[in-house]
Amino acid sequence: MTPLWSIRLLFLGLCIGGGYAVSQVRPEYVNAPHAGFIGMVIGFGFGGLLIAVDEMLKGFSLRAFSATTFGLFLGWLVALLIEHSGLFAHAEENVQWLIHLCLFLSFGYIGMVLAMRSNKEDFSLIIPYVRFSPQNKPDNLLLLDTSVIIDGRIADLIEAKFIEGLIVVPRFVLLELQQIADSADEVKRARGRRGFEMLNRLQRNTKIEVRIHDGDFPEEKGVDAKLVRLARNLNAKLFTNDFNLAKVAGLQSVICVNLNEIGHLMKSALIAGEVVQIKIVREGRDKGQGIGYLPDGTMVVVNNGQSQVSQTVSATVLSTVQTGAGVLVFAEIKPENGK
Repeated sequence: MTPLWSIRLLFLGLCIGGGYAVSQVRPEYVNAPHAGFIGMVIGFGFGGLLIAVDEMLKGFSLRAFSATTFGLFLGWLVALLIEHSGLFAHAEENVQWLIHLCLFLSFGYIGMVLAMRSNKEDFSLIIPYVRFSPQNKPDNLLLLDTSVIIDGRIADLIEAKFIEGLIVVPRFVLLELQQIADSADEVKRARGRRGFEMLNRLQRNTKIEVRIHDGDFPEEKGVDAKLVRLARNLNAKLFTNDFNLAKVAGLQSVICVNLNEIGHLMKSALIAGEVVQIKIVREGRDKGQGIGYLPDGTMVVVNNGQSQVSQTVSATVLSTVQTGAGVLVFAEIKPENGK
């Protein structure tokens, strides 16, 4: 049971007890049959109604509540000014209350809708020296998953100021990282230790702030589902290297950044006819081909390069092919190197 539901059950019990207490002190209920039971039922209904309203308002932030309250106040203020303007002074008394009711409902609704559609900068124009959030804190939250922490490139991007924001690491991600570090597999243990080293590196960076978030969703079984739900609740950007997690997050309207896709986009673009220096590291699949790699990891298939294994040659780019794993380059050794 989550702490929130514990509080709800406690509140419901207090409402039931309050309903019973009221039934025992009100004169009109003291001598009534089953007065205590009726009071408990009324208390239960009142508490259940508030809990239902609380559940419906899930995801309704404090800023949204303050905005709607402010919009409702402005709408009622406009309705009050119209009411006292004398426009409906000559209306019949049995019609005036209906006009007043329509005014307050209409302008109250319009005020709340306009407040919800506005942003915090609009409020700063109305209230010049009041801000609803501290300006020295970053607005964007960066939620990291286990794969990004182990990968470590996020630390380089943050130190190079390509990415700025407040780093959020959920506690259930730390638990998953600890399980990897305690694994019997030596490779997994090394990956887990690297993840903790990257977190320590981020925490030592004085230019950013790293927070451990205690939020959890016990009803969700997998870590990926918890990450997507937490990112949606916090309105945070989710950073991952997991292709499937990025797709699931996109389907649920969660902003997700896949570092592998960024790496592919940042690779240098080669055009046909361009000459590159490439080291042939092994033979290709077809006869006469050699395989080499550019500094960014792009694989190059070099025609007539089989005899040049372990040598660095000049090759002319013939074409490039986009594959699921990235860009594949086809090249051919220049004639002077092929002699």
